[in-house]
Amino acid sequence: MRKAVLYIAMSIDGYIADGNGGVGWLNGQDATVQTEDTYSEFAKGIDTVVMGWTTFHQIVTELSPSQWIYDDLTSYIITHRQEASTEKIIFVHDSPAELIKRLKEQNGKDIWICGGANIVQQLLQVNLIDIFYISIIPTLVGKGIRLFETLQEEMKLKLIKTKSYNGIVEVIYEKR
Repeated sequence: MRKAVLYIAMSIDGYIADGNGGVGWLNGQDATVQTEDTYSEFAKGIDTVVMGWTTFHQIVTELSPSQWIYDDLTSYIITHRQEASTEKIIFVHDSPAELIKRLKEQNGKDIWICGGANIVQQLLQVNLIDIFYISIIPTLVGKGIRLFETLQEEMKLKLIKTKSYNGIVEVIYEKR
């Protein structure tokens, strides 16, 4: 069965965006050092990406307005808006849990949970994230959008791997 993988970056104090929704702080401690590309290795194991409208909108208006950066993946955008889907970008009105349950039953590689925090929180509440791949950025943001909020019960994880470069610490956990 396919796994749902949260692959995301957060500040040391647990934010995925600043108070204005910005992500300009997502870099290592030394701007002159080339950041390691861990995404390429991660991407070999996925063929689907799931995100909410806000994440999608930020990508197409701010981060990569001229080109959809996940062209090689099937993208599911969870939204209440009425948008026209394409072959590779599919707008859905399902709850995150309904969508992930349906995708896990289909054949394919793993499913990337890209964001945002609301999608992550809803999936955590029903225990549908299997692997947590988190890059911890050497920045204290102070306020903004938190990755993790209150859970109804604790979730035990098992550390699979750690990696450090340019002040960034990557951790990979899976559910125990």
